Amino acid sequence: MKKLFITAVTALVLFSCQNDQTTSSSEPDAVVARRGCATQEVFEEQLKADPMLAIRMNEIETFTNNRILTNRLVNGKIEIPVIVNVLYKTAAENISDSQIQSQIDVLNADFNALNSDYNSVPALFSGVKANVGITFVLEKINRKSTTKTSWGTRDAMKKTKQGGLDPTSPTTKLNLWACTIGGGILGYAQFPGGSSATDGVVIDSKYFGLSGSGSYPYNLGRTATHEVGHWMNLRHIWGDTTCGSDLVSDTPTHNEANYGVPAYPHYSTCSGTPVEMTMNYMDYTDDRGMYMFSVGQKSRIAAIFTSGGPRAGFAQ
Repeated sequence: MKKLFITAVTALVLFSCQNDQTTSSSEPDAVVARRGCATQEVFEEQLKADPMLAIRMNEIETFTNNRILTNRLVNGKIEIPVIVNVLYKTAAENISDSQIQSQIDVLNADFNALNSDYNSVPALFSGVKANVGITFVLEKINRKSTTKTSWGTRDAMKKTKQGGLDPTSPTTKLNLWACTIGGGILGYAQFPGGSSATDGVVIDSKYFGLSGSGSYPYNLGRTATHEVGHWMNLRHIWGDTTCGSDLVSDTPTHNEANYGVPAYPHYSTCSGTPVEMTMNYMDYTDDRGMYMFSVGQKSRIAAIFTSGGPRAGFAQ
């Protein structure tokens, strides 16, 4: 079983591990060959800027583990209102309402085990595949024309004074930003515990939803599923280091990130872990290669919405 508790000191060490983020190009409009999620890198920069963040994250970790251990989880479903902020210079970046709705539909399918590939989960993992039971409702779309060709990962798109759009009521609404990120990055999220002024998820407009400009192999809306998983306190399944821990007990330890669509079974050399759960949403596989959360991940998610949790405002 993985060690689930971390101290304030080890939090800083654990969360400073580097991801393998190899992509095909750093050009803003390039289609990437391998998934690139900048959540961990952004988090490391936030740690440098705010030393107290490591302490807050450790407090959240302690709270999460206590809730999981005592089974004091959310009763019923959480319904999350979503604000989508579209920043565009080109017509392609100004994604349509239907494309935006298709992304909400994907989130609802993936977080409620309604995705068509859910039944493709191998028998080995069928006992831990989970219906997270969280729904998403599109509340508003904000659009803004800009002169920027790419936004990077320093949260400029989340700040009106820097040409972006400030988040709307981030303690009670999930803000998504659709824009060109650049650098081969598909998206990134902010973990619970960060500043409310930058809270939410950023998705490159080329990988937002199912239709329009969606680019294969990231054209099934799973970038948002992965990033919203981070927003709900899930880590990368390989723990951002070789044979690392994602702080979840029922996900196998992975050697490292997996790309493409690995043939099953995909074996690990990590101690006590013969087969990796490559189809988990928190790996780096192509959209068609990821289609499940685990029961342990569901419990970890549910804990943050309980009274006193970092996202309790969404459960009221």
